[in-house]
Amino acid sequence: MRLGLIAMSGVRAQNTELNRLGLTLPGFVERNRVIASLPSLSLLTLAGMTPSDFEVTYFEVPDLALLENLPGTFDCVAIASYSAQIKDAYQLALRYRQAGTKVILGGLHVTARPREAAKYADSLVLGEAEPVWPRVLADLKTTHLQPVYDARGTQFDLQKAPMPRFDLLNPARYNRITVQTQRGCPLSCEFCASSIRISPKFKTKPVEKVIAEIRRIKSVWPKPFIEFADDNTFASKAHGKRLVGEVAKENIRWFTETDVSVADDDELLAMLADSGCAQLLIGLEAPDVASLNGLETKTNWKAGRAERYLEAIEKIQRHGITVNGCFILGLDGQGPESFDAVRDFVRESALYDVQVTLQTPFPGTPLYERLMREGRLLAEDDWDKCTLFDAMFKPDGMSVEALETGFKGLVEDLYSEEFTQWRRGQFRRATQTKDPSAGH
Repeated sequence: MRLGLIAMSGVRAQNTELNRLGLTLPGFVERNRVIASLPSLSLLTLAGMTPSDFEVTYFEVPDLALLENLPGTFDCVAIASYSAQIKDAYQLALRYRQAGTKVILGGLHVTARPREAAKYADSLVLGEAEPVWPRVLADLKTTHLQPVYDARGTQFDLQKAPMPRFDLLNPARYNRITVQTQRGCPLSCEFCASSIRISPKFKTKPVEKVIAEIRRIKSVWPKPFIEFADDNTFASKAHGKRLVGEVAKENIRWFTETDVSVADDDELLAMLADSGCAQLLIGLEAPDVASLNGLETKTNWKAGRAERYLEAIEKIQRHGITVNGCFILGLDGQGPESFDAVRDFVRESALYDVQVTLQTPFPGTPLYERLMREGRLLAEDDWDKCTLFDAMFKPDGMSVEALETGFKGLVEDLYSEEFTQWRRGQFRRATQTKDPSAGH
């Protein structure tokens, strides 16, 4: 049986002005390229669970408008998509169904909006796919595919995690390959649309399985750059240290996302520096306590950390690890002054890299539900604007126009060649002149 695994892979801002800026600002272009150049780890994982009597093909569709013909003839296709491309995914699904091909849809968006997705698919997979995938394949072979396979009440044990089919990839097409070391996150931020929406319970993958995946990648890409595709890799410092200790033996360069508490652990920072860690992406969200209050649904952890942000960034970067600080504009309570606040903080902290996004109400998040209740969504299903760069709601501290204008100006400044080179020069000078073991 021929099975196609299709990833909708190209996410771009709908705002034409931001896209125009992206053609000339290296930092912004880098972010677009990174998003577009990541393979779908979820589909590769399902491929790893698929028996050899299935003929499996993996491919990506960055732009449906450029797809003249269906890419391959299959008995069934499973399609994965970001919310921003879900409408294209639906249209591709319809084209396959018209050609007589069975279509399976799954992932974060489909799990959040199953009634919507059901109009375009023969079958839906809701929640974590691993617990139900063997049954999906068995039913597919007997032509008894069910309309819904619902795993939302099941917690998949990452000790049983299959080996993804990295061999299906052409390494030349990617600037990094993803490996997952855990799912979920203890912080539970209101806006978060990552694996916490599929796996609310935080859980870690055995370190030996992670290392085995890295070694499998190295068998097809001798010197890979690895991204750990986690919500918060060092939420568990004990697991993180075991992981980093083993990664250090693999002679790779890698990148991950975590929270600012990594700066509290000197031992972990030293291990990171020796293990090939190139950068930590840290969700700072805002430079002031007021904007951070209420951002999490269970605690107010980030607000309690804001006054130590500068110290934490300096300490991490002093160890030779670059920090990519992430900020969200349009948070409740923020007015037009918030753009200057972020701009000033980036300069004061000398962040090596920075990512700015607009607050985005992804479907299935507490943020989406709250803004809908408050009547602040500009549209209830404007999914193609779920890019992190397009305004989707009415801010409470400024107009939509002020949010868009201020964001555009911030992007122009932060990603200008002059500012980018200054930030990176500051990092180089700091790491050349300071001893990481020295005090502040």
